[in-house]
Amino acid sequence: MLQLSPRSIVAGALLLLLALVPVYAHWQNEPFLLALFGRVLVYGIAALALNLLLGFGGMVSFGHALYLGLGAYSVGVMSHYGIESGWLHLAGALGASALVGLLSGYVVMRTSGIAFIMITLAFAQMFYFLATGLDGFGGDDGMSLFAGSDFGAFRLDTPLALYCTAFGVLLAVLALMHRLIHAPFGMALRGCQANERRMRALGFPTLRYRLAAYVLSAMLCSVAGVLLANLTMYVSPSYLAWTTSGELIVMVVLGGIGTLFGPVVGALTFLLLEEGLKLITGHWMLIMGLLIVGVVLVSRRGVYGNLPATPWRQPSPPPRRPLHAPSEEPQ
Repeated sequence: MLQLSPRSIVAGALLLLLALVPVYAHWQNEPFLLALFGRVLVYGIAALALNLLLGFGGMVSFGHALYLGLGAYSVGVMSHYGIESGWLHLAGALGASALVGLLSGYVVMRTSGIAFIMITLAFAQMFYFLATGLDGFGGDDGMSLFAGSDFGAFRLDTPLALYCTAFGVLLAVLALMHRLIHAPFGMALRGCQANERRMRALGFPTLRYRLAAYVLSAMLCSVAGVLLANLTMYVSPSYLAWTTSGELIVMVVLGGIGTLFGPVVGALTFLLLEEGLKLITGHWMLIMGLLIVGVVLVSRRGVYGNLPATPWRQPSPPPRRPLHAPSEEPQ
């Protein structure tokens, strides 16, 4: 009999609910739900990308919004010049994030601790101020997109098309992460997190492993940026702000750092709390901060990480006694 762990059950149930969102939104005539849960999917992809570094590599990147912004600006800049091909948008995002990730990663990988955090933040802020100075592309005000990315067979110009595409990308990233963290590369990366000095002594090129994870994480985050630009039909320097990087870290920690599905749960929890509190009070940020602090203090492994990863064991039944004790033969 197949036994599923509580984590698997919750992950499967949430994926099923996310798959049914378009049906419910059409039935209730609520297009806002597609936009809201579309943001959940996009930020869930970005949080999964960050979790590869933060959860499995032990590298706290406080500048991952840089790659989210690079993906969004790849769409915005090309659209500004009349290039509507989604494949070119995606190629530009992946190429730019890989190049920037490789160059910046080569620098930050030689540091650790607070220096690692500050250098990743510095790179993100550099590109943030660069984006604010691009007057031809809206500068600090950003710019609107007039058409969604065209992938030939489909175009991201409707909320439904965007949602279905984001959901498909989320499933693909989850499958990639599952395969990656159970592969020798993932084992070596987690070994670097546990004891990098010992891994080097065993002959592992730890710098290469950590740099490869950094570049891959940057590229996956840029894919989320492409989807975000199409979701909002708008590109702004705020996508590269340090506050966005902080939100991604909160999503990872809130859901469950170092778990496969935790970042998605964190994105869902964070964004639904944000929207719910906005309806109640204008001081929603204060309440949100207190709730996040409370969740982290009560459960340091996060909402999803606190669930058991192994199936519940049912207690074995007590041994059955015979109805009648056998009579002893007289000696």
